[in-house]
Amino acid sequence: MRRYASALSCHPVAAHAVGETAGEILEQLDGEDPHLVVCFASSHFVGTFDDAAHALRELLGPQVLIGATAGGIVGGAHEVEDGPAFSVFAAYLPDATLTPVALHLEQTPDGAAVTGWPSDIGSAATLVLLADPFSFPADAFLRRLNEDRAGLTVIGGMASAATNPGGNRLVLDTEVRRGGAVGVFLDGVDVTAVVSQGCRPVGRAFTVTRAERNLVIELGGQPAIQRLQELAAGADEAERELLRRGLQVGLVVDEHQADFARGDFLVRNVLGADPDAGALAVSDQVEVGQTLQFQVRDGTAADEDLRALLGPHRAAGALLFTCNGRGSHLFGAPDHDSGVLAQLLGPLPVAGAFCAGELGPIGGRNFLHGFTASVALFA
Repeated sequence: MRRYASALSCHPVAAHAVGETAGEILEQLDGEDPHLVVCFASSHFVGTFDDAAHALRELLGPQVLIGATAGGIVGGAHEVEDGPAFSVFAAYLPDATLTPVALHLEQTPDGAAVTGWPSDIGSAATLVLLADPFSFPADAFLRRLNEDRAGLTVIGGMASAATNPGGNRLVLDTEVRRGGAVGVFLDGVDVTAVVSQGCRPVGRAFTVTRAERNLVIELGGQPAIQRLQELAAGADEAERELLRRGLQVGLVVDEHQADFARGDFLVRNVLGADPDAGALAVSDQVEVGQTLQFQVRDGTAADEDLRALLGPHRAAGALLFTCNGRGSHLFGAPDHDSGVLAQLLGPLPVAGAFCAGELGPIGGRNFLHGFTASVALFA
């Protein structure tokens, strides 16, 4: 029988934090050695992460251990945004196949290439991936993966303990790394990805009728800026303020649908405008024929979006990758995302981190997100 456990320690000494979490994990699993362990350590433990990861592996004896350092840590229904924290998620999966992977960006005669992809990963449907934002091209990697391995779900996040290259730590089994990416393929494990981008649509959807790279020039045959001005003119003062502070665009990923709803849009930032051309610059490539709808983001919209997406689901455990721009910065109080998980799904084992970018699928394709809560729900 599959079982899950999680533990959080806020002890400032790494050895004590590891001991506390490992003891809780073993107690919850009735002494069984977990097959998978995922750990997250705050930036306070970067210098001792090697010893902490080694000790955790010795105490729990997992088949696969992965982990990362982050600016904030999630454990159970709590989010530690400032201060030392060490969080562990463990899974007892006796009938599953786990394949560890370590990825690197290397320069080859043909250019840069990601190496380390395993030759045989069976029919794995889920890849839990932790990556360093300074040394791993997550966006390009996911675009290629969407083409080569359609149907594989990637969920995870970018380490966030450092603001400079070389400052993050990743662990795969016995090896601690300063860059690249580490992960585990889960074969025979029922994992559901829930990706809440924290936005709500405003106005109506348009077909992109003219675009160049990341410039949206025309929507429905009219200048993109004109469409935005029309939206603002018809909005009340509160919504205009949201448009000024939190304007985004949603791009439909799968156009082979009659209607588009929450979860069908890939949300991207509006970077600026070209009044002479009537164009808007966004943080992704845009193609003619795509459906676009303006979106706004605030704490209320993000709360509503997460609740709506989590509502239909049930789970026995979860990994939570939330943006370091969420938390109390967005919601005005701590423990929001983890608290919603506990409220809607019950007091289940949860561990995770505040990330510098979150990985998860939208419309059946994997993307790198921002301001997102990306959740792996284990059935």
